[in-house]
Parts: sequence; C-alpha cells; structure tokens
Amino acid sequence: MLSVDNLTRHFGRTAAVDRVSFSVERPAFIGIIGRSGAGKSTLLRMLNRLTDATAGEIRFEGRNVLALKGAAKRAWQSDCAMIFQQFNLVPRLDVVSNVLHGTLNRRSALATVFNLYPRADIYRAIDILDRLGIAEQAAKRAEALSGGQQQRVAIARALMQDPKIILADEPIASLDPMNAQVVMDALRRIHEEDGRMVIANLHTLDTARRYCDRVIGMRAGRMVFDGRPEQLTTGVARDIYGADASFSEQATSTSIEALDRVARAAMAETELI
Repeated sequence: MLSVDNLTRHFGRTAAVDRVSFSVERPAFIGIIGRSGAGKSTLLRMLNRLTDATAGEIRFEGRNVLALKGAAKRAWQSDCAMIFQQFNLVPRLDVVSNVLHGTLNRRSALATVFNLYPRADIYRAIDILDRLGIAEQAAKRAEALSGGQQQRVAIARALMQDPKIILADEPIASLDPMNAQVVMDALRRIHEEDGRMVIANLHTLDTARRYCDRVIGMRAGRMVFDGRPEQLTTGVARDIYGADASFSEQATSTSIEALDRVARAAMAETELI
C-alpha cells in the first residue's frame, strides 16, 4: 500500500530525515519512536505533504505522492489525515463545527465562508463523536473540554475525512496517563474496526509495545530499527535513544502502574535519607 524510498529532508546542511526507506503492504498500526529531534515529526509531515521532501519517493497504491499538486495534493491530504499533539482545534467553535472542518477539502468556498454543512454531514459528525464517547459534548465550545476530550475531537475531525491513513504526531504527549490510554485505545479500535492504517509518533516504549503491530526507531534522522514490538528490548531502546546503561523505561512510561512504581521508589528513597 505504502512505499517510502530514500526519503530525505535537509534544513540547511542538517538532514532532519536522512534516506529513510520502508514499505507497508497492508493496513497496520505503526509506531515511530526516538528522542526529540530524531526526525519523527518531519517524516510524518512529508507523508502528509505539509513539508516538502529534499529527495526520495513516497508511493501510495501506485501513486507518486510527492508529484501531486493542486486539487490532487489536497485530495491526498484528505486520504492521509493528520492529528497533532496540540489538537489544532478552533477553541471558540463548538465541538461539532470542529469535527465538520474535516470536510473542508471537499466543500465549496461559499459553503466554507457561510459555515454551511449538509444535514447528513452533521449527523455523521455526531455519530463519530458518539463512537468516541463524547457525543454529549457536541454543543460545547472546544475550549471547555479537557485535553483528552479535545484530542478525541481531533480524531473525530480526522475521521470525517474518511482517510485511508491516519498520521498522529505525538497524540498523547500532553495528556495524563488516563486520557493517554483512552486516546490510544480509540486509535487502536479505529485501526481494527475500520481497517485504516495508523502511523503514530510516540515518546514512550510501553505505549509502542502495547498498541503497535510494528515499531520504527529513528535516531538523528536515520531509521535504526524496524521490527515487531516484542523485539524492542531495553538494549535496542538504548541504541535508538543513544542512552547509556542508566536508561530507565519507567521514567518515561505513560502507564499508571509504572508511574506508581516510580513514585513509590522515590518515596522510599526519601525515607532513607
């Protein structure tokens, strides 16, 4: 379905993404991990065509994605929906209107200016919100919702595009563990029930192991790991993150259980001092 070949992006003399190649033969849930500055976000932005590539090729179902222009490029961006860490909602608009923004690429300029939506689209938006467990928030302003609820609104907006691929750039980085789990459960369920490909940049190993079918590790712009979650050992993680033997997975975990263990260990250490 998706083929990435020697994809490269330079910013000046720096290679943010350096000759990355991989292929995906069927819809899968893929996690991309690596430290800040590894090139994860730039890679997703090139897949979505928000950032141009310096070199390389992206093909989806035989189409040369990097050659698309105008309406064809906009159609690709509908097929390849993007979810951002900071949600990118319109705070003062109600939740349903934010979800309906997922249809902007296929609406006329006049309809966009006057905020006119077909009744079928409104019903569909509410159905998607119901699927994500937040239909009761439909009439509220987006700014009144919690972070986890706002991220589910962003997922609903992406689903309104009816995409073939969902790209999620650090979708849980700003969320507490409980909301992080709710959001990741929603993405995994969408993958399994809809058969959609999901590619998510993630910052914790436990999340990658729990939710992903395949994990790609990046370091300094290069792909240094590509394998199954169970192959992501602590030793492999140290290599991906460029860490020494003091590297601790628990310190970066998003699971409530792991955070409890870290807190208990810290309390015990304090009592010994």
